Amino acid sequence: MNVFSRRGACPALSAPMQTGDGLLARLNPVTGGLPPKSLIGLCESALRHGNGIIEVTARGSLQIRGLTAESAKLLATEVDALGIAARTGVPVETGPLAGIDPQEIADPRLLAERVRAAIDEAGLTARLGPKASVIVDGGGQLTMDAVAADVRLTAVRSADEVLWNVAVAGDARSAKSLAVVDADAARDITVAALRMVAEKGREAHTRDLSERQLASLSGWHSFAPPSVLQDTSPTRGEIGSLRAGSQRSVLENGETGGDSPISSQVGKMSGRTEGGAVERYRSPIGLLNLNNGHAVGIALPFGSMPAQSLIDLACQATKLGSTEIRLAPGRALLFLGVSASVCPNLQNSATALGFVTSPADPRTRIAACPGMPACASGRIATRTIAETIAKESAGVLDASLTLHISGCAKGCAHPGPAALTLFGDENGAGLVVDGTAKALPAGYRPGYDAAQGIGGILAAVRAQRHQGETAAACLARLGAAGIAELYRRNQ
Repeated sequence: MNVFSRRGACPALSAPMQTGDGLLARLNPVTGGLPPKSLIGLCESALRHGNGIIEVTARGSLQIRGLTAESAKLLATEVDALGIAARTGVPVETGPLAGIDPQEIADPRLLAERVRAAIDEAGLTARLGPKASVIVDGGGQLTMDAVAADVRLTAVRSADEVLWNVAVAGDARSAKSLAVVDADAARDITVAALRMVAEKGREAHTRDLSERQLASLSGWHSFAPPSVLQDTSPTRGEIGSLRAGSQRSVLENGETGGDSPISSQVGKMSGRTEGGAVERYRSPIGLLNLNNGHAVGIALPFGSMPAQSLIDLACQATKLGSTEIRLAPGRALLFLGVSASVCPNLQNSATALGFVTSPADPRTRIAACPGMPACASGRIATRTIAETIAKESAGVLDASLTLHISGCAKGCAHPGPAALTLFGDENGAGLVVDGTAKALPAGYRPGYDAAQGIGGILAAVRAQRHQGETAAACLARLGAAGIAELYRRNQ
């Protein structure tokens, strides 16, 4: 076992990552879920060997914090003893309800398994970086739209058959759509794209591929894979039409290439929004109908809970008949096997323990790392600040707005830009408007008083928001300078 991996790598059980509060290990069960007894055993192991904090990430991974080099080895041994098979190799992810969702377009599990096997056969696992990933999304109630990946395969209905939209480099909104093909071609394009990435080195991703390489992937023949192309980009006029055999290219369905707008239908298939908005992602929180029975979605506030609280909830779920607990993107757990009549009982128990049981809970709008004092890198008490803001400004934190509270400038909880970002450093709590924790702050105030500063901004939004205007739109109208002034006021 490696003692620890560098920051930026994926902290698997075999290579936990150094953080401000010790080593962090990440676990992704092969099956996507765990029997309640296994989750209880895992949490008990976390209490013995870590700091007792369990996290579920935005991608739906389970993390155990506060390990040491020695205790991480003991944890891995106990995970094996519990019979928990952890995923290894290049992540090929499916939705949390794959195969059991009555609304899904296709069961993605078979294609996902074929993609995994093809990646292994091509010898790509060791050649790709730790953050390379593939998503195979069959659609349904809980899609993988919000999760970024190097390659996205999304089921699309076409008459009486299912095809797969192949896109690269991003989430459903930002990924570049290449083609709509059958399952065989989708698998082959995926492997070819990852082979091109591997040729560029372990730090590369599909976002680094040239337009010529992307064009070759779009012009795919299922039984004649292109060789890895050199990284030389032609001019825009050299790409042209990308029809290949019986394959249906997205360009043929309305996309004109380049910067031209796309049709709303192509936007829906590809996740691009130049031609129209994509519907909002459904929250995993709440009651979900399955092919057989129901699931109850319950989230961890800010993605983190004490292990003992998870043990208590899993014990209650077992009493109510739950047979499996699945991890879900959005920092949530799905409790399967619970009858509709007792779902409210489980939700009430979760609420009493401090879990999130409503998608309208303002805590779902806030991303916050452990911060001070849990993390040695933290300069502000992120969770205390987040809880205060959630309680005092609940009516303002709508779905349009993301607030990120980071203990330091690393921004671990939300690497991307947020409407408002707080981060701690030696000067106090810095505010970044529409950016990341690494950006230059627009203003500072003492860390202990940061919640009041954000409260002042949100109070202005409440007072000045027009009828029908979102919080994010109101912030944009107030402007960065005005927001910074509100944050600094009344110190």
